[in-house]
Amino acid sequence: MSVKECNHHKDKKKKIFQRIFWGIVIFLFIILLTILIVWATLRPTKPTFILQDITVYAFNATVPNFLTSNFQVTLSSRNPNDKIGVYYDRLDTYVVYRSQQITLRTAIPPSYQGHKEVDVWSPFVYGNNVPVAPYNFVALSQDQSNGNILVTVNIDGSVRWKVGTFISGHYHIYIRCPAYINFGAQNNGIFVGNNAVKYQLVQQCTVSV
Repeated sequence: MSVKECNHHKDKKKKIFQRIFWGIVIFLFIILLTILIVWATLRPTKPTFILQDITVYAFNATVPNFLTSNFQVTLSSRNPNDKIGVYYDRLDTYVVYRSQQITLRTAIPPSYQGHKEVDVWSPFVYGNNVPVAPYNFVALSQDQSNGNILVTVNIDGSVRWKVGTFISGHYHIYIRCPAYINFGAQNNGIFVGNNAVKYQLVQQCTVSV
């Protein structure tokens, strides 16, 4: 084989490899473009959350700068999308007072929420002898004396969107649900035994994704 024929053979193989390479690139580009068009067309709407009620089993701030509390919260979530499902891969629930976390985190089991579906969870969140910042403890003692305490039920988690067979990557979701508790007028709540009081709230939560 002459040098000219050898070079011609190499050029031919090079062109074949180039065609295969660019064919794969164009194919992947078309798939990606299709996914983006579908995603932009459907435009997933973030789920809505409502704090239905909160049951107070314990709320003790008698020891200076320490708080013991025990709550059960009922939360409902609705997927407003017609054609998009939601995977809740992680949902950690905890209670905050004046920007300070006062309970441990409680994990809600992972779940899938279909189109227009509603899920309800009732996790317990608690904290035993949790240190409270001195300035927050003063405000907490004053609020408790007045009988009115505003806490926030927070949910920190991770979700994925499902469109047909396509499942997106993970997105961070953050939910804040204010809960106004009136200790001074327990007739606003319902006694459920062992000095526990349930407060019906039906409070809309803010959702950030």
